[in-house]
Amino acid sequence: MRGRDRIAVLDALRGFAILGIFYLNVPAMAGPISAFMGDIRAMGWTPLDQQVWLFMTTFLEGTQRGMLELLFGAGLMVTAAKAMEPDGPVAVADLYIRRNLWLLAFGLINIFVLLWPGDILHVYALCALALFPFRKLSVRWLIPLGLLLASVQVVGGAFEYVSRTEMQQTQAVAAEKQAKGEKLTKAESEAVKEWQEKIDRINGKEPVVEKLTKDEVKARSGSFTDYAGFLISTYIMIVGKGSLLGGVVEAFSVMLLGIAAWKLGFIQGQRSTRDYWIALIVAYGFGLTARYVGGLERMTFMPIPKTIWMTSELARIAVSIGHVALINLLMRAVIGRKIMWPFLAAGQMAFTLYLMQQVIGVHILYSPVGLHWPMAPGWAWLAGLASAVVVFQLILANLWMRWFSSGPLEWLWRSLAYCRKQPFRRLPAAD
Repeated sequence: MRGRDRIAVLDALRGFAILGIFYLNVPAMAGPISAFMGDIRAMGWTPLDQQVWLFMTTFLEGTQRGMLELLFGAGLMVTAAKAMEPDGPVAVADLYIRRNLWLLAFGLINIFVLLWPGDILHVYALCALALFPFRKLSVRWLIPLGLLLASVQVVGGAFEYVSRTEMQQTQAVAAEKQAKGEKLTKAESEAVKEWQEKIDRINGKEPVVEKLTKDEVKARSGSFTDYAGFLISTYIMIVGKGSLLGGVVEAFSVMLLGIAAWKLGFIQGQRSTRDYWIALIVAYGFGLTARYVGGLERMTFMPIPKTIWMTSELARIAVSIGHVALINLLMRAVIGRKIMWPFLAAGQMAFTLYLMQQVIGVHILYSPVGLHWPMAPGWAWLAGLASAVVVFQLILANLWMRWFSSGPLEWLWRSLAYCRKQPFRRLPAAD
C-alpha cells in the first residue's frame, strides 16, 4: 500500500524487524562464521559479551525473521484483496508472481553480488510463490497447518533429546568404570568417543569447524577474490546441509500464520487492547522462558540434552507474536506512538535498508578492500556497532521519506513488477 492507504502499524512492525535483523547478522559479517557452528565464545566471551549474547538469543534471534514472515503472509492478503472474489482479476495473481520472481532475483544478487550467504529474500520468494493458493483457507485451517509444519522440529528434537539422554547416561557409567580400571563394553566405548567428539565440536575443535576457521582467516586476510569465494562457498555449504529447505519450511509455516493473523485482524491492529495483552503475556511467557532456558543450556558448553531442541521453533514463533502484540499496544499509547514513529519510515523502505546493511557490513566494514576491521571483536562490541548503524538508518529513512514516496529499491521493485515506471517523488499534500 502507498500513501494514505498504508497501515501505520504494519510499517512500524516491518521497520522494527528489518532494523533488528542487523544485530543478528553483523556477527556473521564480522566473523568468524565458524563460531555459529562451533564455539560461540570465539566471538568474544567477557561477562558483558555473555549477557549480550543471552539477551539476543532470548529476545531477538530468529524473531525478526518471524515478524517478517508474519508480515509476508499478511502482505499476500493486502496484495490479493481484489482476487478474493470468485472472478477476481488474473492481473492480481500475475502481479503477485512477478513481484516475487523479482524478489528471488534480488535475493540471488544479494548472495552472489553483495556476497551475503544469510540472505532471506530468496527464501521468502520461494515460499511466496507457493503461498498464493492458501489465501482462501479459513483461520481454522491456516493455524493448525502452520503449527503442524512448525512442529516437525519438535518431533526431531524429542528424538534427539532421548538419544542424548541415553548417551549421557552410558557415558557416565563408562566414566565410572574407567576410573575403577574396568573394561568397557562396545556400546560404552562408542558413547565415550561420541561424547568427546561433541565436546570438541562445542569447543570449535571439530575438523570441519577447524578447517572452516582456517579458510575464513585466509580469505579475510587475502584478496577480494578470496573473500568473495569464501562467502559464496559458505552459502553453497549452507544449501548442502539442507538449511535452504529448512528455511523454506520455517518461513512457509509462519507465513500461513501471518495470513491467519490478518484474517483475525491481529497483525493490523484491529483486535481489542485486552486481546493484545493476553497475546503478549502468553506468547512472551512461553517463548521467552523457553529461549532463556535454552540459552543457559548452551552456556554450559557440554553436550547435555537440551530442551531448546524441542521448543526452539514454537518459542521463536511465540516471541515473534509477542513482538507483534507489544508494538500494537505501543501504537495505541501516546508515548508508545512517539517511540515507534521513526520506525514507520524504516518500514516503508525496509527492502533498501536490508540490502544497505549487507553493503555496510560485508563490504565497507569487513571486506579486504574496505575498512578491513578484525574478526571476533566481541558480542557486546558488535551490538554497539549494530546500534550505531540502526540509528544511522533510522535517520536516513526519515529524511528520505520526507521527499520520496518510497525507498529507491522499493521503487525499482515496484516498477519492475508493474512493468512501468512508478511515481517516486512525494507529491505535495492537497489543500
